[in-house]
Amino acid sequence: MINDQKKVWSCNEWDPLEEVIVGVVDNATVPVWSPTLASTTPSHAKWFFEEHGGKPFPAEMVEKASAELDNLVKVLEGLRVTVKRPDALDFTKSTRTPWWDSTGLYAAMPRDVMMVIGDSIIEAPMAWQSRYVEIYAYRNLIEDYFRDGAKWLAAPKGSMKDDFYNSEYTPERAEIDGVRQFVISEKEVAFDAADFVRCGKDIFVQKSNVTNEMGIEWVRRHIGSEFNVHIVQFDDEHPMHIDTTIVPLAPGKLLINPSWVKRSQIPKQFDSWEIIEATEPVMPYDSALYFSSDWLTMNFLSVDEKRILVEENEVPLMDLLSKHGFEPIPIPFRNFYPFGGSIHCATADIRRRGDLQSYFG
Repeated sequence: MINDQKKVWSCNEWDPLEEVIVGVVDNATVPVWSPTLASTTPSHAKWFFEEHGGKPFPAEMVEKASAELDNLVKVLEGLRVTVKRPDALDFTKSTRTPWWDSTGLYAAMPRDVMMVIGDSIIEAPMAWQSRYVEIYAYRNLIEDYFRDGAKWLAAPKGSMKDDFYNSEYTPERAEIDGVRQFVISEKEVAFDAADFVRCGKDIFVQKSNVTNEMGIEWVRRHIGSEFNVHIVQFDDEHPMHIDTTIVPLAPGKLLINPSWVKRSQIPKQFDSWEIIEATEPVMPYDSALYFSSDWLTMNFLSVDEKRILVEENEVPLMDLLSKHGFEPIPIPFRNFYPFGGSIHCATADIRRRGDLQSYFG
């Protein structure tokens, strides 16, 4: 079976996109404020979680974000991309284990819970208790892909007991004596798929407040020696997900977040690549960004080596991309931002047309 006949196949972030999953915000539930949220969430947003924690997201927020997701589906289908959607679970229901109970979150961010490497779907175990059951919104889709020949790897679910989390961690003490600290420990496997970025045979991953070394090592061993997994670190004080920090745009072109990435921190594999510094976000950092920084502007989706779906307000970023030979396609997505992601987060590649290769000589 050649690669373009495989139902599941993707090796990088820029090959022509043929099938994708787009998330849903139905039944999205606000998590209760906790140390895990505090490790990555803007301090100004604490009130939102204290007021709404354990309850559904406000209906107006859900309605506006749903409309933008539906429009994203329409745009992708107009570009001849097959789109699948997850099931809408009731995330207001509590999950109970021997050690804790928690309401859920949503099925809005498929990029967080799974990734495709070659012809394998890899389920992330997640590090937030509120995201423990999230993958089940995608299980019917994954089972169909498995029946069609895909490989399916599910990382072991951690207990997420109290001692998994670093009780002494605070965002103000995220670095001690030059050593980065994280809210999760190394007691069990943990990673979010969005902390990995794929460049063919080379995969880059950051340790973060949801991804630990055990999780990275689990991925490394399971995908095999054909791939090189590189651990990277940048100056994001509250790291969670790499796709607002470095974004490979096409072979030879890397977009970086100039606020978090020093040139000396760029992995040496990119030495021969053109390094492009992202423009400052147009939309200001505001109180509606409950989960994220305003650098969600970099969280866009490449349809192929030229065309990129970008939030419509980010005109300077689109001008920059155009200057470097890309074709930005503006779409409205600002109302999705309060849920903690943008276009890249809201999608998960299932099939891109291309071959597995090295891009670094």
